[in-house]
Amino acid sequence: MVYLLSQIIDNAAQKFPERQAFRFQGDRAIYADLSVWTNQLANVLIEQGVKRGDRVGIFMNKCLEMPIAVHGIMKAGAAYVPIDPAAPAERLKFIINDCNISVLISDNAKARVLGTITGQTGLNCLIGTVTDAGLPYSTISWDEIRSAPARHPLQHPKMEDDLAYIMYTSGSTGQPKGIMHTHRSGLSYAKLSAETYGLHESDRLGNHSPLHFDMSTLDFLSGPSQGACTVLIPEEYAKLPASLSKLIEEERLTVWYSVPFALCQLLLRGALESKSLDSLRWVLFGGEPFPPKYLRTLMEVLPQARFSNVYGPAEVNQCTFYHITEPPDNDLESVPIGKVWPNCEGLVVDNDDQPVSGANQGELLIRTPTMMRGYWNRDDLNAKAFFIREPFSNYSEIFYRTGDLVRQNDQGDYVYLGRKDRQIKTRGYRVELDEIEAALSRHQEVEEAAAFPLPDTEGTTMVAAAVILKNGSSIESSELIHFLRSLLPAYALPGIIKIYRIFPRTSSGKIDRLKLREFETDKSTN
Repeated sequence: MVYLLSQIIDNAAQKFPERQAFRFQGDRAIYADLSVWTNQLANVLIEQGVKRGDRVGIFMNKCLEMPIAVHGIMKAGAAYVPIDPAAPAERLKFIINDCNISVLISDNAKARVLGTITGQTGLNCLIGTVTDAGLPYSTISWDEIRSAPARHPLQHPKMEDDLAYIMYTSGSTGQPKGIMHTHRSGLSYAKLSAETYGLHESDRLGNHSPLHFDMSTLDFLSGPSQGACTVLIPEEYAKLPASLSKLIEEERLTVWYSVPFALCQLLLRGALESKSLDSLRWVLFGGEPFPPKYLRTLMEVLPQARFSNVYGPAEVNQCTFYHITEPPDNDLESVPIGKVWPNCEGLVVDNDDQPVSGANQGELLIRTPTMMRGYWNRDDLNAKAFFIREPFSNYSEIFYRTGDLVRQNDQGDYVYLGRKDRQIKTRGYRVELDEIEAALSRHQEVEEAAAFPLPDTEGTTMVAAAVILKNGSSIESSELIHFLRSLLPAYALPGIIKIYRIFPRTSSGKIDRLKLREFETDKSTN
């Protein structure tokens, strides 16, 4: 019986030793080998002083060493912390310091950005680099890992409530926030997703999302829990739909998990009609609304596949699903996010935390075994993130406040309506608009900044921003974008930055961001 995420690989190796676990650009790793390699990494980490509950960073592009890193770290009793491989130095430094990371698994391609934070963190050991990388840290190569003892690591017993991984997302205060998941929450997700989508050992999973994005847990946790094969998709394929569709065909993928934006790109530019994609049995999507016109066409192109809209903030992994039997018959009809899955409870409340029902709008609260422990080092956020219901004396139930507004349709399915706060989803990523405004305001020429969502040409949402410059400034939008690249991840960069002389204001004197949005939307459509 598997009780911990760290047991997944060994369990699969016992049942399917010769079955492929992961593939990347034609190379493969079978479960028997992966079990040995993760033991070796775990032993090296323990030798480096890594203890139960410590955090080990992963800062690398996709490769076959990535699953070794994920599961080797958990075998050592530590929690893995995936960091955006394209993260600017400031964000990298913040996460390393915030999590007190002393050991980082990386590669030589990251030497330049790692060099910019030398002496600014407690980092002292790099794994996956070579000694000639020119960095002032001790280094351990993968060749050295592969020569380490292969025995199962000796360690203090791990518990279900121990930390397994921490994923960072945008924060409303201008700093990323770390979402803490335990072995219990991660394993609950792996089991529930496998049951919901019928995953089995003959499946081949694909997902273009990076490791630091919560969608990656389907590949790295759910697939291995069933002995399935995961095909790791190179980052550049997300920008090359034709290459991506070719890869889906050649690798004979059976389950594909993506954000609607990527699927739209695949449909429009992936030449799907010319590909043999009959192996694809299930297409999962989530993170943002799917334009109905594109969904209808995609379902026509892939008639053999089932389609499901899945929903869940990274704080709960996933909590609802909606299996689409018929595509929306008009462009105004949104696809429901569905019903909560087994062993999960949804509660819709008004602004006073009083339950509402039926077609009444309210915030969705979720109680689920897949829920996070809380935010790392952020007691202030934890106090706001959870709702406690006490149906009986001496008994309480904890719900996560999603911040998402929903209603129920006649079939009892939840329909997503939008956000309560200043957070938006763009191309599957959660972005805090306050974080973008805070970053823009750091520029010495910016007097005031506003960020807001705008529809893009693909029918999804992009981030837009507007600024008022200080008197006499002649800085251009392109210079502001360049400035933001050092502070924000690429997915959070505004698609446009407009320079204003004055902003529209509310009666209280606040920036009227709704009017800004309406004004820019009107300009883009005229």
